[in-house]
Order: sequence, then structure tokens, then C-alpha cells
Amino acid sequence: MAFEGLTDRLQGVFQKLRGQGKIREEDVKAAMREVRLALLEADVNYKVVKNFIQAVSERAVGQEVLTSITPGQQVIKIVHDELVNMMGATESRVEFSNRPPTVFMMVGLQGAGKTTTAAKLAKTMLKEGKKPLLVACDIYRPAAVKQLQVLGEQLSVPVFSMENTDAVTIAKKAWEYARDEHYDLVIVDTAGRLHINEELMQELKDMKEVTRPKEILLVVDAMTGQDAVNVAESFHADLGLSGVILTKLDGDSRGGAALSVRAVTGCPIKYIGMGEKLEALEIFYPERMASRILGMGDILSLVEKAQERLNEQQTREMEQRLKNQEFNLEDFLEQLQQIRSMGSFEELLGMIPGIGAQMKNIRGKIDEKEIFRVGAIIQSMTPEERQNPDIINSGRKRRIAAGCGMHVQDVNRLLKQFHEMKKMLKQAGMSGKKRRGLLNRFRLPGM
Repeated sequence: MAFEGLTDRLQGVFQKLRGQGKIREEDVKAAMREVRLALLEADVNYKVVKNFIQAVSERAVGQEVLTSITPGQQVIKIVHDELVNMMGATESRVEFSNRPPTVFMMVGLQGAGKTTTAAKLAKTMLKEGKKPLLVACDIYRPAAVKQLQVLGEQLSVPVFSMENTDAVTIAKKAWEYARDEHYDLVIVDTAGRLHINEELMQELKDMKEVTRPKEILLVVDAMTGQDAVNVAESFHADLGLSGVILTKLDGDSRGGAALSVRAVTGCPIKYIGMGEKLEALEIFYPERMASRILGMGDILSLVEKAQERLNEQQTREMEQRLKNQEFNLEDFLEQLQQIRSMGSFEELLGMIPGIGAQMKNIRGKIDEKEIFRVGAIIQSMTPEERQNPDIINSGRKRRIAAGCGMHVQDVNRLLKQFHEMKKMLKQAGMSGKKRRGLLNRFRLPGM
């Protein structure tokens, strides 16, 4: 989970500050020493850490903070503000040419995920109403062209490729083809190397010359930490990058690259990869990321995920069924599947304000596979049983359990949970101690 280690460390530091009614300058200095260590352990560039601590300290020891009624909260707000400044004050969106086709050139080292990210970006642009063309210019890595073609088929996005010619010619011909066929956008997947060398850079410079890209986007693996920042510096010096896309951020518990790239190179992070699926590419919002790092949640991203993934018509119909108390096991399964499509439960919980700070207690206690087990049990039932679970007797339970490869106890547990949920929905209008007692049954461990 992104920034997991850093979030846990910072939570410990701020817990001490919150517990003090009055903060002295010595308390701020002690807290900043711990914050410095936390950032260095997260693999943040040491110069960035030094500047960050200096900026926070100068503001935190001011009269406004030390004499505040809630000095601990004031210090946390300052840290939040400086984190936002470190990563870029506002989000940076990709830009398009006034005269199409616009060219996005994807660059980076081998293994960073350029090809997959090119496809993810194409999917994102499709949602924005663009007509993209993918271009296979990685002619050196075995099966790179085929990989892009397979991804293009999944998206129904055409892939331009040519055999027995050089990458620069392919890029030039692709641009001409896109212009003639009225494509809005050309996304060029370039070749990478295991390390930066003169041959790679010269080819990229030549491609830049013939395609005149509006965006040169460096794709870097977030899990490489400071190496990602060094790579960004080298590419920016030679090509003049317009932005960075960080991949595999969901698998990087430290997050040092995300916190260092903008401050070191001056290049904004435009997108982050948060999973392997083609839709797992998100716009990078510095303010939201700072809130998540500090355990404050990210409710805006959660709402956007819900709006994007949940079917509005189905949601309205479900609301009506709930009001009429017609909720059945088919509805239950549908709701679970829609929530699952938004991401992992831990990721979603981490976006809820107030819960992010408790993720250390919750983490590891949520069984992500449970939703698949529940689905298997419900799908082993007949339509009649799903719509009217009360008819499920011991014989039906044995048949359902055998059909999904589970035990009768698993079926019993699901039915009990479902009946308790129906009871909660039926009594949703109650208030006071009764409703709190009922809701407590559905709290996740640690919440």
C-alpha cells in the first residue's frame, strides 16, 4: 500500500503533539527530527528532506502556532501544506495541440511499464472523448509490439506498427497516418534500455524532432525509489520532460519517488499507476496525496471512483428496493461486486477521513477473498433461493455447499449475515443505543 510505512511513522509523531495542550519550541524540534528520519526511511531525497524540515520548522515555531489553542493540529496543517508544495501545489493535466493530432511520447527505462502505461493512458483518453492511436516504436524488446497490439485489441484502439524499419521512421509515418485518418491523439511507445546511454537518447531526440510531441512523459517505477529520481533528472536534461508517470505506486510502501521527483527535477507528476488493470491510472493530486500520507483520507477520490464505477440507474433501483424492504441475495451480491470493482477494501477504507489514521490496526484483518467466497455461494443457489432465502432448508444448504466447494457452515454464516443486514436496514430509522448496538456488529476489526 502506497506510503504505508511513512504514514505509520508520521501518525506516531503527531499523536505525541496532539496529546500536548501547549507546545514549546523544543517539542517542535524533537518532532521534526522524527519527521526527518521518517522521510529519509521513505527514501525521499536528502536535499528535499532538508528543505522540507527547514520550511516546516520556520512556520511551526512562530507565535501563531506556539500560542494556539490547538498547536498540535496547527503543526500538522503546516506539514500538510508543505507536503503539497513539495509535490506540486496543484494537479498538472496533460495538454493538447490546437491542431490535431497531438503527440504524447512515452519514454523511460526498460521494465518501468511504458507499454502498459501507454495503453492505460489511451483508455483514460477514450473516457475524455479522444480518438487515440497507439504507436509501437519499441522494436528492440522481444514481443513488445505484440504486447501493445494485444492491449490495443482489449481497448478497441488501433496500433500502428511497421516491420523492417527504424523507430524514427515509424513515429513519423504514424503521425502522418493519424493526421490523414483524423485521430486526435498519437501515443508513442518508445524503446527503453536497462540503463541510460547515448544511443537511446539520440533515438529519442530524433523522434522528438520528427513528431514535435506536446507531452514527453517519463514512465518510472516508483518502487526504485531514489533511482527513479536520478532517471528523471537524466531524461529531463536531455529531452526536456513535460511530466512524469509513476507506476507501481500501489506496491511501494515508502513513496520516496513521489515525494522527490517534483522537487528535484521541477517536472510535475501527471499520473500514478495504482494497479495492473487498464483502468488503474489516476491523475496525481498533490493535496489529496498529502492527506492520504497523513492519514486524513481522500474523500474526493473515493467519490470519483464511486461515480465512475457504480451504475447510477442500478443504484437508484437499489435505493427503491431498500425502501420497500425487497432486498435479496441477488441485490447483496450485486452491491458487493460493484464495491469490489472500485478497488481493494483497504484502499477504499484508507480514503475515508478518520479511518486512514487507524489503518495500522485494520490492515491485515480484512479478508479480500471473502467477497469471492460469498459470490460463489450465492451463485450456487437457484434464482428462487436468491430471491427468497427463507426457503433454504438443510437439504438445500448441503446442495449449495457442494456446488461451490464449501461447507454447510459457510452457507449458514452467509445467511446469518444477510438476515442481520436485513434487520439493520429494516430498523435503519431507529435512534440511540439500539441502533449503535446493531451497527457495532458490522464494524471491521480495529475500527
